[in-house]
This record gives sequence, C-alpha cells and structure tokens, in this order.
Amino acid sequence: MEARRAVKEAKILDDEDKLHAARATVNKAKFALGERGPVWCYDGSPDYNRHKAVNTPYADWYAAMHP
Repeated sequence: MEARRAVKEAKILDDEDKLHAARATVNKAKFALGERGPVWCYDGSPDYNRHKAVNTPYADWYAAMHP
C-alpha cells in the first residue's frame, strides 16, 4: 500500500520521475505476491479441485487442521 500511496502522491505532484519509480515498486510487489508472472493454473500440476481433501496428497494436513 505504501507504493500505491506513492503513486497517488506522484500524480498529485505531477512528478513523472516519482510516478515511474512508484509504479515500478508496485509492479515489483505484485510479482512478489504472485499477482503477475507465470500463470500457476497451467503449470502441469494435478488438479485436486473436485476431490475430498482426505483423498489427496493434502490428507495429513487436513487431518491436522480438523481433528
């Protein structure tokens, strides 16, 4: 959010250099959060979307979360 506030401030000040730097920081944060970059849904991993958790490799995790 700090980077987004910097974008807003740069727009108010009409400062192109600050705006460019702030937008670069926002972009870097989005990559770090996984909002940009390679698409995870096409990575070839099995899809367990329509399976019960107990019937997937996540069974142990599920059991620990729901004793």
